[in-house]
Amino acid sequence: MKEAPERPSWDEYFLKIADVVATRTTCDRGRSACVITRDKRILSTGYIGAPPGLPHCDDVGHEMHVVTHADGTQTKHCIRTTHAEQNAIVQATRVGASLEGATLYCHMTPCYVCAKLIITAGIVRVVVAKDYHAGSRSKEIFKEAGVKFEQMSDETMQYENQ
Repeated sequence: MKEAPERPSWDEYFLKIADVVATRTTCDRGRSACVITRDKRILSTGYIGAPPGLPHCDDVGHEMHVVTHADGTQTKHCIRTTHAEQNAIVQATRVGASLEGATLYCHMTPCYVCAKLIITAGIVRVVVAKDYHAGSRSKEIFKEAGVKFEQMSDETMQYENQ
């Protein structure tokens, strides 16, 4: 009898789907995506991109904004786009899908704003492929809110031209 190929875990499976969703992104600084599931079924997906009807970074360039952090360091962020997690949450609302009790899969630790939206949406578990260099506060509030956070690797995502 032929040996069956090894199947990915559900977490690996949904993170691989996020890789495919990421091919739709429209900002070359962040080719990232998100998949939201419940009971091993996809409820919504989202990727980094400008809101409908507005110009995309890939077409007109980045809209860079300087952020000064509590420690005085400064980083640059493109603010033209909506984050993958935000888009996935909004897409669910457009079709009336409740995210209560859901699991969110994404490429890196969500930013602080996305983390607050995740908590508010009722998502109870977040699985990421990598850490985000500015994700410590997000992990703190996930813990405070009882959202289970799992990171699949020890890698940290760093953006170029910060």
